[in-house]
Amino acid sequence: MRVLSFSETGCVRKNNEDACLALPEYGVYAVADGMGGHLAGEVAARTALDELIKGAPHLAAQENEDLENQVREILVRANREVYLSSTRNPATEGMGTTLTVLVFRETKVVLAHVGDSRAYVWRNEQLIQLTRDHSLVGELVRLGQISSEEADSHPKRHMLVRAVGAGWDVEVDSQSLELQTGDIFFLCTDGVSNVISDRELEEEFLQKGSWEEHLERLHQLIIERGAPDNFTALCCITE
Repeated sequence: MRVLSFSETGCVRKNNEDACLALPEYGVYAVADGMGGHLAGEVAARTALDELIKGAPHLAAQENEDLENQVREILVRANREVYLSSTRNPATEGMGTTLTVLVFRETKVVLAHVGDSRAYVWRNEQLIQLTRDHSLVGELVRLGQISSEEADSHPKRHMLVRAVGAGWDVEVDSQSLELQTGDIFFLCTDGVSNVISDRELEEEFLQKGSWEEHLERLHQLIIERGAPDNFTALCCITE
């Protein structure tokens, strides 16, 4: 596995509330996009990833059939830790974070997800979105009340309907996928997906060049478009 990533503050925000995690020794990779008051988003994202770090060694001992449930349990524990932390300090009250996690085994990968960060797989020269956005706009699109084009400029496109730390309980989306030769997994926060469309991502990945070059061009394109939010991407290249 080869892993590439970037995480930047952007051109507008004063601090970076995004975070990413790579634990190659356990096959665990994640992105998180924190939200809240001053610095609270950073605290939420880091708290959630710390729970993942603590749980990663336990995942290594799990049988394949138990792995998905165990990954979901870690996200549930992360949710409760972020929620409890938010109730202990007025400065972090109401904080939360997205959390999108990949856990690799030899022939499979488990994906667990809360929020509107995204996971894609690049397979057979096609970009496939594996996650669904837990956002108000995402729900409106799924219900057919607005189009995907309208969603791109909707004034409430940043409003989440599900986040880690928003309450004591959380619903976690998860799935297990069989790995195929040449699979490339791409995780990103909405600072990427709100600036670069899926079609543009696919067009970039179809161009000649290394994955280092792909990520560098995406990075530069976000900057050129004003980088209005923190932006983070993590690319897992199976070899």
